[in-house]
Order: sequence, then structure tokens, then C-alpha cells
Amino acid sequence: MNLREVNALDEDAFTNLCGGVFEHSPWIARGAHALRPFADVDALHAAMLAVLNAADRSEKLALIRAHPELAGRAMIANTLTRESSGEQSGAGLDRCSPSEFATLVALNDRYNAKFGFPFILAVRGYDRQGVIAEFARRVERDADTEFEEALRQIARIGAFRLRALIDA
Repeated sequence: MNLREVNALDEDAFTNLCGGVFEHSPWIARGAHALRPFADVDALHAAMLAVLNAADRSEKLALIRAHPELAGRAMIANTLTRESSGEQSGAGLDRCSPSEFATLVALNDRYNAKFGFPFILAVRGYDRQGVIAEFARRVERDADTEFEEALRQIARIGAFRLRALIDA
């Protein structure tokens, strides 16, 4: 779909189209709809981020918690969203060796216990070892820094998803 068509969508159709850009959080797309028309995909992304940035901490935390663990339970149960599945597969997380998988499970458990939300990384450009290294580095951070980093990573994921969704 091109941007002209996106700008012409009613609120429900726009939310249906863009509701998966931010994991299980169609409220972001619904809020951005009121900010149309968008000059380009970057403007659409900025509008969605404006909605996110205006949210309170509990709404942001719910968004972070809506994301699946990397190579975690949702991948094993095959319940990842189409978008998350493609992203994790692109980084090779669906092809982890038993040792890599065990490392990721241990890191997921440690990270969740420490922060109360899943590790989030825009995995494009990473391979399995890069993901593991980034995970190991970030689990050592403090909670406020990691909360903000999770939101930055979500913003990157959203930008990638919008570019895949809309013909610029």
C-alpha cells in the first residue's frame, strides 16, 4: 500500500493496517491516525512515536511487556506474531544450537527477573552471536537505562516494520 492510500484510510482500516507495527499495541496506530496526513513514512513513524511518548509509564511498560522473549517460549510454542517471527528468523534465532539456546534461555530468565520485562532488540543486522553478546552486555545495566533502551529498540523495530508495510 502506498502512503497516499494510507492517508485516505478511515480510523479502523488504518488501525488494522498499522496496528501490528508496535507489538500488540494498536492504540498507537489509532492515536496516530488523527495526525494525518503524513508527508512520508518517516512522518508516520514520528506520529506513532508522538503517541507513544505521550503515554504514561504504565502504558509504555505494557508495550514493552507485549514483546516476546528472543528465542523464548513464544518461539517454541509457535505463537509469535508474523512480524516477530520473521525478525527473529532473520537473525537466525530459529536455528540456535542447543548451547546458544541454553544461553538465551538463561539470559532471558536473568533479564526478566532483574527488569520485569523482556529483552528487546531490533535484531536486523545481528546474528545469533551478536544478539547473545548484546543481551549479555545489557543485562548488566540499571533498570531506568534499560527501560529507555527498550523503548529505543521498539522505535527502531517500528521503523523497520513501517518501511516493510508501506511503499514509500
